[in-house]
Amino acid sequence: MAETEVFGVDIGGSGIKGAPVDLVRGELAVPRHKVLTPHPASPESVVAAVKEVVEHFDHQGPVGLTFPGVVVGGHTRTAANVDQGWIGLDAEGLFREALDLPATVLNDADAAGLAEVAHGAGRGESGVVLVLTFGTGIGSALFVDGALVPNTELGHLELRGKDAERRASAAARERHELSWSEWADRVDEYLDLVDRLFSPQLVIIGGGVSRKHEKFLPLLKERTAKVVPAALRNDAGIVGAAMAAHRAGR
Repeated sequence: MAETEVFGVDIGGSGIKGAPVDLVRGELAVPRHKVLTPHPASPESVVAAVKEVVEHFDHQGPVGLTFPGVVVGGHTRTAANVDQGWIGLDAEGLFREALDLPATVLNDADAAGLAEVAHGAGRGESGVVLVLTFGTGIGSALFVDGALVPNTELGHLELRGKDAERRASAAARERHELSWSEWADRVDEYLDLVDRLFSPQLVIIGGGVSRKHEKFLPLLKERTAKVVPAALRNDAGIVGAAMAAHRAGR
């Protein structure tokens, strides 16, 4: 593995995927390897799945890992779409021990945001930039003049009496069998909410659904914020995780 390559793993509610990342170009060095997220997604079962992904590439060296929840100092504080056994856990220590490699853990949307701001749709953008990942839930990464405000978790804002992600995530679209137009209405309602709170100049839509952005982005209403698809699509989490591991090792 080249010196400019670090391994990134993106732990999601439905899949765990990883690959070596070319940090100079901000993209995967080789095609990623993916396994299904175990259910229940207990720490032990997720660690085993992550190990399988890392060992698939026979990787030796630092590993960056995303987690779908609040991460402070390598400890996982919340666990919305994985097992509750993660709450309060020293996840970084757990992965370091299991992989026998240096490990860095951060919030999944924060990782995607770091990649988009450095190499993607947010590159060179000043002011308030909001990266939203629509998948099993809704992840968020908030940037002010390029600096990350970590662990915002704006998918858990209340919308119509419940977590916004229960109404407007990509999983909610599938669960409720919504048309793209019907789902776009829910996304608009959610964007109105975050717009009122943060007044972003740019909103970047990421997550798996960003591959199909032409089906829903044109249906969203005009707003002050520019709304664009993520340039790195669903690879952003892997790239951002590798970036975080590289920074931690410097």
